[in-house]
Amino acid sequence: MGESAGHLLIILVFAIGYLAIIFENSIKINKTASALLMAVFTWMFLFLIKGSTLTESTFRLIEHLGSVSQIIFFLLGAMTLVELIDSHKGFRIVTDVIQTGSKRKLLWIMGLVAFFLSAVLDNLTTPIVLISLLRKLVPERNERLALGAVMVIAANAGGAWTPIGDVTTTMLWINGNISTAAVMKSLFLPSFLSCLLALAITGWNLKGRFAHIVEKAQQEEPEPGARLIFWCGFGGLVFVPIFKTITGLPPFMSILVALGALWVITDLMHYKYERRAHLLVPHVLTKIDTSGVLFFFGILLCIGSLEAIGILRELADFFNQTIGNLAAIATIIGLFSAVVDNVPLVAASMGMYSIESYPMDSSLWMMIAYCAGTGGSILIIGSAAGVAYMGMEKVSFIWYLKKFSLVALISYLFGMGVYLLQQAIFG
Repeated sequence: MGESAGHLLIILVFAIGYLAIIFENSIKINKTASALLMAVFTWMFLFLIKGSTLTESTFRLIEHLGSVSQIIFFLLGAMTLVELIDSHKGFRIVTDVIQTGSKRKLLWIMGLVAFFLSAVLDNLTTPIVLISLLRKLVPERNERLALGAVMVIAANAGGAWTPIGDVTTTMLWINGNISTAAVMKSLFLPSFLSCLLALAITGWNLKGRFAHIVEKAQQEEPEPGARLIFWCGFGGLVFVPIFKTITGLPPFMSILVALGALWVITDLMHYKYERRAHLLVPHVLTKIDTSGVLFFFGILLCIGSLEAIGILRELADFFNQTIGNLAAIATIIGLFSAVVDNVPLVAASMGMYSIESYPMDSSLWMMIAYCAGTGGSILIIGSAAGVAYMGMEKVSFIWYLKKFSLVALISYLFGMGVYLLQQAIFG
């Protein structure tokens, strides 16, 4: 197969697969299936291109597989830790303190909790936990819809400024594009002010008290060892970047250390009791979103094939020549992430711009981390948090578009402006 024909087929497979992912709900084909087929067929055509020996192609595949596997193992470890805490009902430690009937006060409390909690957990688990709590506190669905929408915006903003809060920031961190201290220092203020603006806009006309507030959330009793597992799991997640800094080991090794330690603790706590089998790690692993992990795997491997044939480099050159401004390019990437999944967008960005041209902690990577993380809030389908909210509360795309897309867009652009001002002042 000629090189031009091979490249054309790879692009065609990617385009068809990407469209299948975007219109997943319409064609009734799970996006994971599309991503896995994309990965296999793009690499198949790359192997068939004349001029590339089997050894060269295999080496390329193994090289990209190594990079992708680091992210996959990190995600598996982090998801297991969070699920372990949830299985023990450990999040009651956080949610039990949220008790108020004031609409505006509850909005601010929940929003700030979502922002800071998602920075340590992730911006998918956090809104699920908090929306579940809201359903117990405020039984009337129409009364709590606005609060749930703000949870999505706040959680996405909170996930953008730490290396473990959002999968795209994690990808950049693992790949060496950003470091822990630098991303927290650079993106905390833009993300936080973006969140505050969204809360202020939403709370402006939110007055009075909830008509059917439940003064004490009707929650199940915590499982044995809930408090210990919460603090150990929380500490394990916080320890990940510290362990990486001390040892120099890749982040996925750090998360495996934390998971191994929790595994030992839970085994020692529960092995004597048959009725506690659901609290052990082997059972918790059955509840992990394996489909989501395989989706990331397929997408990242597929993006690797585009990088291997130089398509992403050509796309970067095109953007640089037509747009030229890196801030504008990053902002556009964030806007696109509201329509399509931010994982392939960030993966493509990492392939478009090399670490040699834009070294670790350069402003390009910081802007991409912020924009990809918060831009997904503009549409309800633009982030995992939004999709989870849509599913839990049966919210329509149009309702969110009318009520909260403008709020999310304004706060997103405001945060980007804060970052640029911060850079202009402090460099």
